[in-house]
Amino acid sequence: MRKTKQWINKQHVLPTLTLLSALMVATSSSAQEEVVISNFKSGNLVGWEEKLFKDKTKYELVESNGKTVLKASSKASASGMFKEMAIDLTKTPCLNWTWKVDNTLEGLDETTKSGDDYPARVYVVFSGGMFFWKTRALNYVWSSNQKIGSSWPNAFTGNSLNIAAQSGNNKAGQWVKQSHNIRADYKRLVGDDIKQADAVAIMTDTDNSGQNARAYYSEIKFTPSC
Repeated sequence: MRKTKQWINKQHVLPTLTLLSALMVATSSSAQEEVVISNFKSGNLVGWEEKLFKDKTKYELVESNGKTVLKASSKASASGMFKEMAIDLTKTPCLNWTWKVDNTLEGLDETTKSGDDYPARVYVVFSGGMFFWKTRALNYVWSSNQKIGSSWPNAFTGNSLNIAAQSGNNKAGQWVKQSHNIRADYKRLVGDDIKQADAVAIMTDTDNSGQNARAYYSEIKFTPSC
């Protein structure tokens, strides 16, 4: 049986999400206009940790267009990088990031367990605190075939939703900027108001299909508006 590839089930919950007191404070000033998640341009991965699901996707800092970005290479593998940080969504609800994929994947039904592979994903995780079963996630994916803007439940758990932020190969090989109002998306898709996010994760995975994928991740930050 394949290991569940999501960040929120009992076995694979982020290691310290239930200990909110241990989370890093996103900002010490209420006047701060943005909260930077990625520090790739500084040439280090301070604050990022790796989570292995099946074999290891290779993550490395590389130079691209004069700046340092995170490159992910997957060969029938599934591992991700995550960073715990308490984000006040009442002040900075919009998640912004830039990504690029070299290719999408072929012949997948992404709504099934056997098709749960994506060349690029960006997760936003909301902790359930002591109640780990209440931990939820929004999973923004570069889909291989679903329509941009569409959403569907994660094939392994009802507590995570996939959202197609990009789709297909039309923009493969190009840097693409994304901006999503996390609080609004959560209310629209889950039906509840959420005021804090507790972690951001990225993953490039191809373990189900056995295919290869390569993606690049650049700036990731929360801002007051999209």
